[in-house]
This record gives sequence, structure tokens and C-alpha cells, in this order.
Amino acid sequence: MNQPPPFPSDETGESRDAERWEAVQRRDRAADGRFVYAVATTGVYCKPSCPSRPAKRENVTFHPTNAAAEAAGFRPCKRCRPTESVADDRHADGVAQACRRIEQAVRDGDPAPTLAELAALSGLSSFHYHRVFKAIAGVTPKGFANACKAALARQGLAQGRAVTETIYDAGYSSSSRFYDGATERLGMRPSDYRAGGRGAEIRFAIAACSLGDVLVAATDKGVCAVQFGDDPQRLAEALQDRFPKARLVGGDARFEATVAAVIGVIERPAQGCDLPLDIQGTAFQHRVWQALRAIPAGSTASYADVAQQIGQPKAVRAVARACAANPTAVVIPCHRVVRADGALSGYAWGVERKRALLDREGA
Repeated sequence: MNQPPPFPSDETGESRDAERWEAVQRRDRAADGRFVYAVATTGVYCKPSCPSRPAKRENVTFHPTNAAAEAAGFRPCKRCRPTESVADDRHADGVAQACRRIEQAVRDGDPAPTLAELAALSGLSSFHYHRVFKAIAGVTPKGFANACKAALARQGLAQGRAVTETIYDAGYSSSSRFYDGATERLGMRPSDYRAGGRGAEIRFAIAACSLGDVLVAATDKGVCAVQFGDDPQRLAEALQDRFPKARLVGGDARFEATVAAVIGVIERPAQGCDLPLDIQGTAFQHRVWQALRAIPAGSTASYADVAQQIGQPKAVRAVARACAANPTAVVIPCHRVVRADGALSGYAWGVERKRALLDREGA
């Protein structure tokens, strides 16, 4: 990919800097890669699109390249990461568009775009595009297409449609391809999933804790849900809506110990929690969730840190999506993941609960 032209093309330095300052003030991503700006009071240099609090104009100088800024004694900003290639952001936008193309093809019943077709649209070789796509999305194009098919199949089965009809409408070329690994994708046999969880037994209980109500549910294999809420009835209805024909069983004395363990880690995070889990997700999600369980109480990590930990440093957005998909609050401590600047980001059960959890952990 060609390097963007210098920004802008004015002949006078004063006019050029005025244009650059305007780009910084509007956080213009189109200007990224064309220059960087440095702040004397902090000693760092940033991309024009850096989301950090704007500096005073008198403290800002402009440099044509990262090397020029570093030669002047400035270090790269840890928030906008100016040393990362501008192409990374452009690739991310291209991968997002490719994902939408794949999703649309699967919904329309058409073959998903091939790796060669997607690579040609990006201007990259198939080999390079395969690596770029996986680094950003967390899965390969084929893996993403398979996930779309599985999601479409789950939707069809949940609507009560025939298994065979659902298999072919979701784009599977044969029933054997669908049944291979279907139990792992759905959490139960396809016929049981279609029947709203018929035949599955899920024990659950709703208890009060300092953060409101908490629902704990488990199969015979392990905990499958930990959900916060403010209305016990809605928590129970949400579980029932997910598997309307499953056998929901109130917790017995043994299950009460599981609930107590969950509440214990909510109230006293330092004691930890080592409950067995029975949760469904993609291979990538499970890798993220495993990394989250390795973050000790009292510590936090950024989405970029987690991406680095699982060996896919460019999959920051995919990590964020995996955190949002976490079905077991606290047991998988997604609340310990924050933005790169330390600020709290979204939390499925409310940012206030996230803040409270981190406060009591001393993070």
C-alpha cells in the first residue's frame, strides 16, 4: 500500500501548521500517517486522530514522521500508538466490510466469498490477506463463515424449524458437515436445541448480593450462566426464554454450595473461584475467556493486553466482542478489562457494577 502524501501541500510552514492543527482538533483519521504532533508538556507524540484530551496550541509542534518526532526527544503515545501502521486501521475497516459480505452471503443462501475474492478486493495476496484477516477478526475467513452458518442454524432451530431444512438453509452442503461438532456448537443435540432445550436439565437459583440480584445456573457439567440483574423475575424469564423446554430445576443443597461460591467471589474477590464451567463459544472466545481467568484480583488489563496474551495482538476488537459475550459474570472476570488509558468501558451488567467490583478488588 502506498504511503499517504504529505499533509497538506501548502508552501508556507505557517499555513501548513494551521491546517495540521485543524486536523488535530477534529481528530481527522484521514490525516493519520501524514504527520504527527508532539506535546512539550507530556513529552509524547500522537496521531492526528488521537482521542486524548487536546493540548494547548502553544505546547504543540508538528513533525512529518515518527522518526523526526523521536529525534526531537519525544516518545510515542501509548493511547493512539502512532508507531503502528496506518494500514492496520485501513485493514480493520476492510476486514469489517468483508465480514459483512460474508454474513450477507450466508443469509442469502449464497456461497461465501472465497479467500482469493476477498484478497483481490483488498489489493493483497491471498497469503497476506489470510494473516491480516485472522489477526484482526480472531478467526480465518472460512472460520467466520462457519460461525455465521452456525448462528443461522441456531436461529432456525430456536424457531422450531425442521433440523434437515435448517441445515441446508444455513448453507451446509451436507448433514454430516453440520452434525460434526454440532453438540459443541449448540451445547446439546440439534433436536434438543430445536425443542427449546427439551431433555436438558439446568439447575438454577437467584440470590441477593451487594450488587443486586444474581442468577446462577448450571448443567451437570458445570456453571453455564451467572447474570446480574435488578428483577429476579426477569432473570428467571431470560433463562427460560433461552431454553423454554429445558427442565429448569431449583437448586438443592449441593447446588447451594455453587451459589455460595459465586457470591463469595463477588463479595470477597481475593478468595478466587475455581468452579467448573459448561459454556459454549468459539475457539477464539474460549481463548479470551481463559486469559481473563488468569488476570488476578486487584489487577486490570487492557483489551490490547489480552490480545497480546493470546498471541493475536491485532485482534483487539475481537477481544472486546468476546468479553461482551461472556455468559458468566465474575467467574470469568471480564470486569477486569479496561480501556488502554485505564478508563472503564462498557459492561453487560452495567458500568456501576464494574466499578464496584474493581473498587472492592483494589484495582
